[in-house]
Amino acid sequence: MSLVIAESVSTHLTLSTRLVYELGDPRSTLRATTDRSGDAVLIHAGGEIDACNEDTWRHLVSEAAAGATAPGPFVVDVTDVDFMGCCAFAVLADEAERCRRRGIELRLVSHQQIVTRVIDACGLSGALSVYPTVDSALAADTVRR
Repeated sequence: MSLVIAESVSTHLTLSTRLVYELGDPRSTLRATTDRSGDAVLIHAGGEIDACNEDTWRHLVSEAAAGATAPGPFVVDVTDVDFMGCCAFAVLADEAERCRRRGIELRLVSHQQIVTRVIDACGLSGALSVYPTVDSALAADTVRR
């Protein structure tokens, strides 16, 4: 008897040269990788997201979201982010609206309570749903908070 182990197939999502350059800048405090898994697109972000790199964050989120196709979700994992300014949440809320118009749900991943508290304080709770893990965000059929 042979044993077959099924693994999800994931491939890196190709980003523009400009964005690769911005993320690769040694002075950048933002780190990120992008992956595709079926119809879903994932960003795994780390470091800091603030006014200094808001444009890079916006480009990253926009380019990655463009790679998602309905009905697959667009998952943004900020578990390894050390600091997220309110501007980072605003970028996500803007992109969530654009995704919704295309039949795609933006799903934010974080297990830190502060993320949900900031979303609520910024008045973005209707725009952003938060999941505790990437797996739960990928498997979800309904919006969670």
